[in-house]
Order: sequence, then C-alpha cells, then structure tokens
Amino acid sequence: MKSIYFLILLIVISLWGCTKEQDPSSAFTKEKLTGYLQKGPFVNGSSLTVFELDESYAQTGKSFNTQILDNTGAFELSNISAVSNFVKIRADGFYFNEVANSNSQAPLTLYALSNLALSNTVNVNLLTSLEVPRAEYLLSSGSDFASAKKQAQREVLKIFSITRPGIIESELLDISQNGDDNAILLAISVILQGYRTEAELSQLLGDINTDIRTDGILNSQATGSLLINDIKLINLAVIRNNLSIKYQSMGITATIPDFEKYVAQFIDSTSYTFNKFISYPYILDSKENLLYDSSFFVIGGIRYSFGAYLPIGTSIRVILKPSTGYNWNNGNIGFYVMENSGWIFDNNPWPDSTIFSANGNNQTVNIPVMFGPPTSTDFLIYENNAGIPARIKTIKN
Repeated sequence: MKSIYFLILLIVISLWGCTKEQDPSSAFTKEKLTGYLQKGPFVNGSSLTVFELDESYAQTGKSFNTQILDNTGAFELSNISAVSNFVKIRADGFYFNEVANSNSQAPLTLYALSNLALSNTVNVNLLTSLEVPRAEYLLSSGSDFASAKKQAQREVLKIFSITRPGIIESELLDISQNGDDNAILLAISVILQGYRTEAELSQLLGDINTDIRTDGILNSQATGSLLINDIKLINLAVIRNNLSIKYQSMGITATIPDFEKYVAQFIDSTSYTFNKFISYPYILDSKENLLYDSSFFVIGGIRYSFGAYLPIGTSIRVILKPSTGYNWNNGNIGFYVMENSGWIFDNNPWPDSTIFSANGNNQTVNIPVMFGPPTSTDFLIYENNAGIPARIKTIKN
C-alpha cells in the first residue's frame, strides 16, 4: 500500500515540476536577424552578441554570437530562440573613422536595446548606445519598453539641439542612406567623434551615459563644451567626401544624407560653451612672444619669440606687412629659420609681406625673431580659416 502511495506522490511531484518549466511553445523565435554595426562602418572581424532578456528586461545569461560579414559592418544571425522578444546587443570592433579618414586604432564597444518582434533588422550605432542606460533606468522605474525607448531617444536628441517628432527607432537608422532621420544619426556621429581618439570617444560616451541616466539631461557644461569644441573646427565637406570614397571602395552605392544641416543647427542653437581657443603665451622659450598682445615695442638686437599654442583641429595664418612708410630691404626684421618649430612660411610676397601658417595638433609653434634698424610691422592674425583677422597688432622698434 505504501508503495502505491509513494508512486502516486512521485507522479504528482513530476507533474508539478513540468508546470513550472518554460513552455517551449511560448518562447520567442527569430529565423534571421540582420543589420549593420556603424560608427562609420565597423570592419571585418568585429563581433556581435545578442543577450536574451526575460519579461522583466533582465539578462538571463543566454546569448547568441556572430561576426560581421565584411567591411560594411553587415551581420546576420540565424535561429534565435529566446524567452522573450526583448534583447540587449553589444558590438565590439574596429571602425572607419570618417574624421581621420582611416580605420580606428583601437576597438569601440556600442550597445542597443531592441524588440525583435518589430523588425528583422537591428542596426547598432552611437545613438542606440547613448539610449541604453537611460532606457534601462526608465524600465526599472516601471516604464514599458516602447515608452522607455522613445523617451530615451528624445532626450538624447535634445542634447544635440534636435527635436524631431516621429523619428524612427534608432536601431533602424543607417548613415549610408538618404533621409532626415539618417542625417540625424550621421550628424551626431560626427559631433561625437570630433578629433578624439577611440579611448577619448569611449570616455565621452560613458560620461554622457552616466550624466543622463537618471534625469535624461546632460548637466555637465564641461562635457557639453567637448561636443561643440571640435565640430566648430571640422570641415564637413571633407567628412562627406571621406565617407563617399569609403563606400565606393567597398562597391556600395551609398547616398550620404544631408547631415550638415543638423550639425549647423547644433552649432547655432546649443547653449554649450566653445572654449577650444588658440592661445598666445607671454613667454615662449624664455623670450617675449610677439603674438601675445595687441601692440608691442621691441628693442633691436634682442631675440623674441613668434608663436602660439594650437589645440587639435585649429589653424592659424599670420600675414606680416611693413607698416606704411617702411620696408624690409635693410634687414629690419629677421627670422631664425633653422630654429623654426612648426611654422610653414611663404616669402613669395616679399618685400610686400610674409605669410606664416600652421595647423593645430595640440602643439606649440614658434620661431625666434630679431629686429634691426627702426621699423614698424603689422601682424594680421587669422584663426581657423576665418576670412577676416581675429586681431591686428603692430610691432615697432
């Protein structure tokens, strides 16, 4: 009799255990998932990992892995079977840097959150990556998936002075395709890249994510200045050309969207402060710097410096002209060209003028100068390819 009771109890326990397991028929399946990894396009060998999320948007520990197919950043993943249609995606790899016009020197990691039930395509990019921590915070606070994603996207766009109701999900955007939504992604990608190294870009993304996570607002003015500093100095026509040639080299017919208007909108509308200025130290190499102040009296036979500190992306051009009534035919001014550091100079206009120029790479350019017989020289200082001088100063002795 006890054996019968034991057998019945065993059957009941077994049936109860079966009811507690996940019903395979309720699992989410995706036959094929495709997309692109883009900063510029990620290069061959980059990897993609899709992490399964449960109904509470927590990772279950299950993941699916693949590598991109070619240098366009394309990937394909087949036969995904998960407990829900929500996933978190991680992309790791080298990418084409559209500002430097070369592949990155170090890998970059980007993320995305996606509802796979909505599309067979998921692109991973800077916009999807910036949204993730904020969306995850909203989900943990009770928001549903769609609302959290849309709010995070709207708040990230606001950082870049962009308000566009009805923009599609960030994981559907593509920098190689036409359309305003795609133009927004490319504009943000260029702004974030700037003249930064991969390590600097990763830190910037992390700083923004940490800042906006709980309130959706970029509160750090220092971080905001980083966004505006480089983009005011970058030649956008060169960016467009770099991307066009890159896609052509891969046999891809790309239509680079009109990202320039969103960059211009950010520059014109942002409240972040530009502070990446060329500086003119008073003393360089233990000598007074001729470019330091608005006017300058010098003493003949004494060496002076002629220099500036140039942050990366900046440029300077200084035109030296004899003031009215003076000329340089008597050796009134002399440059120690063998001690030149960083200047490119053009004497072709001599004796009417001499032109000095340099491009910034976080360096100081300098050349020693000495004056002879009495003279007066006008220095016309042009910064960052401007058409009018930032200032004009006169040097006399």
